[in-house]
Amino acid sequence: MTSRITFIALTLSLSCLASAQAFAGATNGPSALALAALVGDRAPQVVPLEKRLLAAFLDGHAEMPHPKGKNIVVKADSIDCRASNVDVTQHACTLAFGDKKIELVGRKAHELYATLVENGVAADGAAGSIHVAVTALDCQVDADEVREKAGGGARCAFNP
Repeated sequence: MTSRITFIALTLSLSCLASAQAFAGATNGPSALALAALVGDRAPQVVPLEKRLLAAFLDGHAEMPHPKGKNIVVKADSIDCRASNVDVTQHACTLAFGDKKIELVGRKAHELYATLVENGVAADGAAGSIHVAVTALDCQVDADEVREKAGGGARCAFNP
């Protein structure tokens, strides 16, 4: 009987672990490229040359010159975007990069909000506002692969 209870407890524990991991998000292709470009524009670790390259890619210029083998990494500790469902003109996002926090409002915030939703982040409503949020965002953009125009080159992982 004890071994049966132990087996059931172990099975439940593994099931819970698998469920927790299932909630982690990952995306690739055009949605990931858009997310990497929008966050990369504000990320302090992304150098100006990389920001220009990401912006060009997002604007449809895959042939933008770049060093061969260029890989751009975009990371954010957290992103929290909210839209009011009372005052429909209100959109805001807070991006955290270590100790540095950046606030976006208006059109830029809505663009990031919509891009998070496009990447599969579920909205959560509370007290007059709708939130979409992620932590541990890690995007990788392979410039050579983007240039091939074959649907690849951008990948993002995050915790919703």
